[in-house]
Amino acid sequence: MGHPLIDRLTTELGWPCLNAEDEVQNWVARPGVHALFLPGDWARNLETPDVAVIAPELVNAFQGRFDCAVVGDEIHGAVKDASGINKTPSLIFYREGVCLGGIPKVRDWDDYMARISRFLDLPVAAE
Repeated sequence: MGHPLIDRLTTELGWPCLNAEDEVQNWVARPGVHALFLPGDWARNLETPDVAVIAPELVNAFQGRFDCAVVGDEIHGAVKDASGINKTPSLIFYREGVCLGGIPKVRDWDDYMARISRFLDLPVAAE
């Protein structure tokens, strides 16, 4: 990743760094709700380090109702295309492989709380 605040997510907090499309598919397909942190180019986008700090606080605020992984640079474009979330940085939420939506850019805390609550409350799609 390169930026210390992004690297901290994988090294200190133990978030997986997903570097292949099959890794992403397997990770988001697990039971429960999962968020992908799509950092984008942190050197050009000054909001990326902010979201790297905010994301763990969101996981804590929701008491583990979702977990997070970091999307590696190699598959950045494929994840954007598959999710339809084109702005970075973004948090993209999935439940059992289904994209629930994303939260692009830095938001105020209340906006994060409201949007994530909506994602968590969405019903599981019927098979």
